[in-house]
Amino acid sequence: MRRSAIIMTIVAVALLAFGIFYLMDTTGPALVLSPASGPVSAKRELTLTLRDPGKGLKSLSVSAVQGDRTIPLLSRQYPPGSHEGRETLKLAQAGLKEGPFQLQITATDRAVFHFGAGNSTVQSPSFDFWNKPPAVVVLSTAHNISRGGAGLVVYTLNREVERTGVVFGNRFFPGYRQSGDLYACLFAFPYNQAPESYLPKVLAIDRAGNERQAGIYFHLLPKTFPSDRIELSDGFLEKVSAEFKDRFPQAATPLEVFLKANSELRGHDLKLLEECGRKTSPVPLWEGNFLRLANSAPRGSFAQQRSYLYHGKQVDRQTHLGIDLASLAHAPVPAANRGKVVYADDLGIYGQCVIIDHGLGLQTLYGHLSRIGVKVGDEVNKGQIIGSTGDTGLAGGDHLHFGVVISGEQVNPIEWWDPTWIRNNVTGKLEAGKSAVPAR
Repeated sequence: MRRSAIIMTIVAVALLAFGIFYLMDTTGPALVLSPASGPVSAKRELTLTLRDPGKGLKSLSVSAVQGDRTIPLLSRQYPPGSHEGRETLKLAQAGLKEGPFQLQITATDRAVFHFGAGNSTVQSPSFDFWNKPPAVVVLSTAHNISRGGAGLVVYTLNREVERTGVVFGNRFFPGYRQSGDLYACLFAFPYNQAPESYLPKVLAIDRAGNERQAGIYFHLLPKTFPSDRIELSDGFLEKVSAEFKDRFPQAATPLEVFLKANSELRGHDLKLLEECGRKTSPVPLWEGNFLRLANSAPRGSFAQQRSYLYHGKQVDRQTHLGIDLASLAHAPVPAANRGKVVYADDLGIYGQCVIIDHGLGLQTLYGHLSRIGVKVGDEVNKGQIIGSTGDTGLAGGDHLHFGVVISGEQVNPIEWWDPTWIRNNVTGKLEAGKSAVPAR
């Protein structure tokens, strides 16, 4: 009797252990598909990530179903101990036609559930197969672009895109939707770009990954830039050293501080301008031409090649990308046009600085200020006082460094002071495009 009770206890414990083992892993592998749905093309690969922390992965099968056709895409067996997997699904060889289709995904683990068949996860996500690139129609003509200047292209797209704008070389200037199918893109002809290598095109990449490039009819206008020689005084170097010494503690002399600030900080400042360029309104905020500092005289021009000398010997060479305007000390600085403040703080070589966004990636920069009178997020009107001139940063005296920036690229401000140029090259093209493509 006692022996029977012991045997029954052992059997019960064994059954309980088997039940726990049998039921402890009852869920199939976790699946994450990217993209999870929407439009795809033969160029865009899908990525499937699998995970099973329990008994591990056993098998995976993926097929595409379109109409009455089932097309095998992937069949995989995993070795024991595989708890994670990452697979790439390629549609290029699937022979899919334009239109909707589904994926049939079945992933199975090594659990003994279902009498050894394992737990399975089944998913059937839906997609649209797009294999034709978007249609790009350039509406604007006569793009006359000066070296160091700007241009605007107006165009239409026949479908929603995830990236569009103007490209040349490794440069990209985003385009922005205006209304309906109408897009506009402000782009630059960089001051240091060789004319023979400058070939801007409109780029459009749709949500499925299809890409189209369209040419732009343009004419390049020659432009030369001046040069200048600046003798560095000990008084100026001491002033710069006092302002920047904490950033370059290893610099042994005021001259070394200046050289580091004049070179290393420029790269940092350019990256920040690119970041600010992405904080832009998709539609123009400005109205008419841009104001310049009242009663001011130019003290430095755009793309001016500056040689810096110390005791008669050249110690550095940099390019000045803005226009220096001198007026009275601590003169009030007006916003050149309507817009929104996207930066108001210290900015390296520019000292105390304000950047205003005017839409379409167009921004104005006000450097060397002695006082900042606005903050990030403020909406300002043309002529509104945003601060006072000064000599902060690498300024050799009280003045305003005025810059115009397009999606991070600094361009010649003189164009934007000219109402005729703005009308012929920017606002007129926008108005003509809107008339040609009614909003929907």
